[in-house]
Amino acid sequence: MLGGKTALVTGGSSGIGLASARKLLEQGARVAIMGRSKDKLDKAVADLGGDRVLPLQCDVGSNEDLERAAECLKQEYGALDILFANAGLAYGTPLGSTDESAYNRMMDVNVKGVFFTVQTFLPLIREGGSIILNTSWLNQVGTPGRAILSASKAAVRSFARTMSAELLDRKIRVNAVSPGSIETPIHRGANQTEDAFRAYSERVGEQVPIGRMGRPDEIAAAVLFLASEASSYMLGAEIVVDGGRAEL
Repeated sequence: MLGGKTALVTGGSSGIGLASARKLLEQGARVAIMGRSKDKLDKAVADLGGDRVLPLQCDVGSNEDLERAAECLKQEYGALDILFANAGLAYGTPLGSTDESAYNRMMDVNVKGVFFTVQTFLPLIREGGSIILNTSWLNQVGTPGRAILSASKAAVRSFARTMSAELLDRKIRVNAVSPGSIETPIHRGANQTEDAFRAYSERVGEQVPIGRMGRPDEIAAAVLFLASEASSYMLGAEIVVDGGRAEL
């Protein structure tokens, strides 16, 4: 399906990003994965087999890091066909107690990071390429304690529309995937045991109409669809994969 294509997945060393990188590789693409931690990147490359995986150590909140990563990718791959802007942060931001540093860090990664990731790698994306942005079911609902996260993901949802309109002349499609509560490391507490995480997962799953948290590979399947020609008539759209949480 993706033979001869090249892809970049930000936040690709774990969770949804790692599952998406694996899915893209399985379909024949060469894949670069981006992450902040060299150790996690090395582990992810080994997990993915290594042959067609390029690790890029980068903090998407840093434009200098992005520029270095883009130059490395250009040297190794030459060009891109698929960009999955997946890297993001998620934590509680109660209205009465959230400080400026927490606000800035989340916005720097979730909004600024997405915008400048696309801007920086755009010159490498071939005509007819596909850009996928990671939003969230939270952009559709009002959830206490999640004001900044929800707003950041609503901004990314808007990017899918405005970037699509701006890139029409290059025939680059921009769409979004909107995950619900997914069993990824972002939901794990520091030093949390597996039993404790399973108990947490069950509690959260009870809040989801389908009755469980989602799996990273379920989001990766939607990413693969948006990356491929199977979604060739989709532009500025959002695929919600949340077990019905935002709708029911």
